[in-house]
Amino acid sequence: MSDQIQMNKFDQVLNKQISRRKFMQFSGMSLAGIAVSAPLLSVMGVTKAQADSGVVSVWSTPKGLLVVNGAKCTGCQRCEINCTIVNDRSTSTYTSRVKASRNFLLVDGRHGIYGNDWVYFPDTCRQCVDPPCGNACPMKAIYADDKGIKKVDETKCVGCGACTAVCPWDMPTVNPETRKSSKCILCGACVEGCCTGALSIVPWNQVVAAAQAARKS
Repeated sequence: MSDQIQMNKFDQVLNKQISRRKFMQFSGMSLAGIAVSAPLLSVMGVTKAQADSGVVSVWSTPKGLLVVNGAKCTGCQRCEINCTIVNDRSTSTYTSRVKASRNFLLVDGRHGIYGNDWVYFPDTCRQCVDPPCGNACPMKAIYADDKGIKKVDETKCVGCGACTAVCPWDMPTVNPETRKSSKCILCGACVEGCCTGALSIVPWNQVVAAAQAARKS
């Protein structure tokens, strides 16, 4: 392998690490007030106006950048339906790993309280580097696979609900029928079911390419 090829591969790895580190700093936060280049906004499918309005959030995950664009969400619940059809062979907004319907009456971070208008946005697991849900599980049923994605081992899960209790966003959900907890595994079913583009997972190579384009411009 030539020195040039080795250097190119090194640059790719370095850029990937820098990009992930950059987005980890505000993973799960709104893009409002954060300087994001035009190429990055483009690859995320977000306009500057949407980013500045505070309705767009991004989360750094092992699979890529998860983008939630509340400006595009209509509350149709197709993300929840697709999630449970693919993962549970059933349809349920309650057990869905992506949560949208529970946010219809969200005011100041509180569920079920009607404000001045309806609120629509999908929400899901942040794939925390140091997950509170996994740390709290007495059976050690929540683990990271070889890609770093946090999953629930149903053979170990006893449905105690400890994971739900400690999650700051109430994401893990115990299925009342199976008595097993579930959480997002980044399967992409919600993204495929979203007809408006409110949800997307941008692979890291695309994020890196956009970052490089911004650096050259």
